[in-house]
Amino acid sequence: MNEAYIDALKALAEPHRLRLFWLLIHVDQCITVAEAMDVTGDSQYNASRNLKILYKANLLAQHKSGKWVYYTLAEQDLPHWKALVESVRSIAAEEFADVAARCKARLAMRVDGECVVGANSDEWMQTKFES
Repeated sequence: MNEAYIDALKALAEPHRLRLFWLLIHVDQCITVAEAMDVTGDSQYNASRNLKILYKANLLAQHKSGKWVYYTLAEQDLPHWKALVESVRSIAAEEFADVAARCKARLAMRVDGECVVGANSDEWMQTKFES
């Protein structure tokens, strides 16, 4: 069996990483560590570590823009990778409704598609969420 595929399965076996991957599939956008922190409520260390593990498992791609590193779904053409993405995509939205609402609100704070607000900002702390 392909070692990279096993690494991807291991990465998704952790609930916080599965939640982040599900979000990236459903929001169809990229996300920064600061945004991931606010959306998931994780510390900077945990959000960064989880995104990096997903990246190292070839599930995410990253690019830098200004001071931010953006993570997005990696392009994969192999059938087993597509099946893995579809499997996560099929998880019921109700399982992640709260985090999806938080993600939508956090991404709405962008200016011209760019993250401009750091983690735990006053603006974010005053945000109300709709699920």
